[in-house]
Amino acid sequence: MAITDIFKKESEKKSAVKVEEKPVAVKKKAATKPASKNSGRAVRVLIHAHITEKASTLSDVNQYVFKVAKSANKKEIARAVEEYYQVKAIGVNVINVCGKRRRNRHGIFLEPGYRKAIVKIEKGQTIEIMPK
Repeated sequence: MAITDIFKKESEKKSAVKVEEKPVAVKKKAATKPASKNSGRAVRVLIHAHITEKASTLSDVNQYVFKVAKSANKKEIARAVEEYYQVKAIGVNVINVCGKRRRNRHGIFLEPGYRKAIVKIEKGQTIEIMPK
């Protein structure tokens, strides 16, 4: 290409350089099972089980404690527990835990808070949070 080509119009440039186009092979997608609209919801809502001494005593009365996403509501939490653990959730209580103020040599900073859910399940059902 010469330096004068930059002054030519686009149509003249295209006509000057002709490129042969090769046909592109189209891949066929294998038949897959359509994903349910609820798939992955439990993973986004339930962060992990909250294991403390109080949580272990609550498990004796069919109540389990989880850290959950800050945007999750009670219905979403109940559906996520039912989907993930295959149990029937009767009730859900939600607690917003504030972050604590901490001090170090650089000053005072605020730890991030979290959202905690206590889920009550039907009598006779259990969730194994800690594998034995």
